Amino acid sequence: MSIKSKIRTIENYPIDGVMFRDITTLFKDPNGLHEAIDLLVERYKDMKIDKIAAIEARGFLLGAPLAYLLNIGLVLIRKPGKLPAKTIDQEYELEYGSDRIEVHDDAIEKGEKILIVDDLIATGGTVEAAVRLVEKMQGEIVECCFIVDLPDIGGRTRLEKIGQKVFTLCEFEGE
Repeated sequence: MSIKSKIRTIENYPIDGVMFRDITTLFKDPNGLHEAIDLLVERYKDMKIDKIAAIEARGFLLGAPLAYLLNIGLVLIRKPGKLPAKTIDQEYELEYGSDRIEVHDDAIEKGEKILIVDDLIATGGTVEAAVRLVEKMQGEIVECCFIVDLPDIGGRTRLEKIGQKVFTLCEFEGE
């Protein structure tokens, strides 16, 4: 079975008109979880990557096993106030207002090769903020990686416009 077939769609969640792509059904399936992680390991095993920067919270679920299997470091990108040491933050715009993400200021060294990982790319706002954080720390982004792309929402295009490579395991177009 394909990765896409193991992702549940919930209509009208969290608001009317939204088709929510629920990856918990992929994660609860041992074969689906293995397949997703194995496909990502296969893609990145021969690339020069020093660390994975995983975005809270579902990005952690991908980033940790991927970092372990690639034998590289894991950096946590979190919501404000969740990291105990000194942080660097990046604000980003939401549909109504703004938000921030943070990373420890010693998490990435200048010149390190970074793979940014999250579960899904929609508008790309959070991921673009993660890109900006890595750039502030003078890390070099190898790629931005996701299980799901929602191409109609434009996140991939947004990242590509700022020079980022994007990889996804599947996409859901306007369905």
